[in-house]
Amino acid sequence: MSSKRRIYQILFHVVCWMLVAFAPIMALPQHSNQDAVTYLLHLCFPLLMCIIFYMNYLWLVPRYFVNNRYNIFICVNIITVIIFTIIMQELMDVMFLREEMLDPMRPPHIHHVDGIFSKISRVSNIIGRHVFPLFLSAIVAVLLRLAQRWQMAENGRKEMEMQKTEAELKNLRNQINPHFLLNTLNNIYALISFNQEKAQKAVLSLSALLRQMLYENKKAISLQEETEFLSNYVDLMRIRVSKNVKVDVNFSLPTQKEVYIAPFIFISLVENAFKHGVSNSQPCFISIDISSDGEKVVCVIKNSNFPKNNSDQSGHGIGLEQVAKRLDASYKDKYEWSRGVDENNVYISKIILYDTQLCNSR
Repeated sequence: MSSKRRIYQILFHVVCWMLVAFAPIMALPQHSNQDAVTYLLHLCFPLLMCIIFYMNYLWLVPRYFVNNRYNIFICVNIITVIIFTIIMQELMDVMFLREEMLDPMRPPHIHHVDGIFSKISRVSNIIGRHVFPLFLSAIVAVLLRLAQRWQMAENGRKEMEMQKTEAELKNLRNQINPHFLLNTLNNIYALISFNQEKAQKAVLSLSALLRQMLYENKKAISLQEETEFLSNYVDLMRIRVSKNVKVDVNFSLPTQKEVYIAPFIFISLVENAFKHGVSNSQPCFISIDISSDGEKVVCVIKNSNFPKNNSDQSGHGIGLEQVAKRLDASYKDKYEWSRGVDENNVYISKIILYDTQLCNSR
């Protein structure tokens, strides 16, 4: 727990106990005959409640209650409540005697009546005035301590989820498929012999792609950076596909407002399009459209549908399942994702992100 949070917690406890201690005193009639000693005696009641509260809060609950040692927990509380009840009743009798001494004309508070109903009334009065407040203090201590433990467990769970998300992102950066690199390098090598300029551009694209995947460690990047990364990837894929593949890329970015998204959020979808949307013998196409109006980000990827069999493991191997996990981690309840094959056998994947500042991660 941070020192600032601990200070706030201490102040909260102090203010609460001040209200508990002084509220009954402030409620006393102004004309009542009360001296300083009587006021101090009044303060003994919240003091005993405070003792039983922190006895549970600091000792009994963390040591016995949460460890399922309920017998010790209950016995200690019952014994303490009985002792404190006797003390509180004695203090109450002392206060009544002092009031009678200060005001001799006042009728006595203590009546020695032997009737059964009088005894029942006295016991009920003791339970209502002393036993119930003491048990209530213990119950509040238990509930508050359990609430704090639950909050700590919840914070720990969220921290583990964040660490898991960051680990998945690092794993994503490091999952550079050897086949992708090998094929890209072979294509660049072939380009050198007949188109050196295009080969040089391909090398620059590959260099920028690797630099972003390996060295940039951000929870959020600008949409401009993300589209540049995708452009480098598409440029490298163009030199690998045949001429019968039409690749159309359109990025429409806002100029008035900076938009941030989770890094590499769309790369698996683009990779999936090149994996399942390309045929060596038939005309095919891949369409990538990313736009933003400053309030949301829309990514629509369409491609011809030539699904590969299960034995074909080309591509990064990240899969759509990891895309779903990353969307849930970074855009919980702030995204829409629809995907499927339409009546024209065109696979369409559409993601809408409604958090353009990535408030969940930045």
